[in-house]
Amino acid sequence: MADVASAQPSAQAGVGPKRVGLFVTCLVDLIRPSVGFAAVKLLEDASCEVEVPLQTCCGQPAYNSGDRRTARDIAEQVIETFAPYDYVVAPSGSCAGMLKVHYPQLFRDDPNWLPRAEAFAAKAFELVSFLVDVRGMTGVTARHEGTVTYHDSCAGLRELGVKMQPRKLLASVGGLDLE
Repeated sequence: MADVASAQPSAQAGVGPKRVGLFVTCLVDLIRPSVGFAAVKLLEDASCEVEVPLQTCCGQPAYNSGDRRTARDIAEQVIETFAPYDYVVAPSGSCAGMLKVHYPQLFRDDPNWLPRAEAFAAKAFELVSFLVDVRGMTGVTARHEGTVTYHDSCAGLRELGVKMQPRKLLASVGGLDLE
C-alpha cells in the first residue's frame, strides 16, 4: 500500500494517550518488520504511547494442532508480559483472534487464570479495528494511484467482526480505487 503520512482521528478520539503494547507477531518480526514500524507510526499518530515488550508467539500453531498445554504456557507468558498496558494491539487478525477469543477458552476450567485471560482479551484488538473503533480514526493521509482488491483476514472477519474498518481507512487513500 501507500506510505502512511499521518492518521486523522475523529474529535472524540482525543481522549488522551493510551499505553499500547504492540503484539508484533512472529511473521512481522521475522519476515516483514516494516509492518511493525508502520503499526507503531499509526498508533502514535492516534495518540498512543507504544511499547514493544519482549515477546514470543501467540500460541496459535500449538493451539491449532491440538497442543493445548503448550498454547496455555505461551498464553500465560503473553498475559503476564502485556499486563501493564491499557491495550494490546496486533497487526494480524489471526493473532488478535487467538488473543481475544481463544485465550479465555484455554482457561475456561481454571478459576485462577480465567479472570486474567478475560481481562486480557477485553483489551486485545486487531490493529485496524483498534484504530477505527477505539481511537476513532476516520482516515489516513496517503496516496496510491491504482485499483486494489482488499482481502479480509479470515480470522479477523469470523472471530473479530473486522470488515468495515479497513475499508473505511482505505476509502480515505487518495487516488485509490477499491474493488
